[in-house]
Amino acid sequence: MTLATAYAETCRVALAAEQAASLAETDGWAHVDRGQVHSDWDMLYQAVKALRHQSEASSPAIQELMAQHYAIVSRFYVPSRQAYMGMSLFYGEDPDMRTFHDGYGHGFVDFLSASMQVFAERNL
Repeated sequence: MTLATAYAETCRVALAAEQAASLAETDGWAHVDRGQVHSDWDMLYQAVKALRHQSEASSPAIQELMAQHYAIVSRFYVPSRQAYMGMSLFYGEDPDMRTFHDGYGHGFVDFLSASMQVFAERNL
């Protein structure tokens, strides 16, 4: 899924604003068990990795995993539709995030981003 340029920028701005507000309100997300979050994301990404070559981003199995992804993200703050879309863009646009996510396989970040966008469109 490709987002229109103006909407993509709206999503990037929403992500930045919502994250900044949350960071300020929660003392840098002090309430989050980061070790547990990273462990949970790894388990989730392993599950996505196992399904991605046989499933579409919009498939029920992948979308169930995206619901889990959103729940993990929501431990930090509950992102709006636009902020979650912005996060899907950030994963692919930030070199470190792209490298990290593509550690789960070539093109993983693009599949994850598309899956997140489907989830946001359908559920947020």
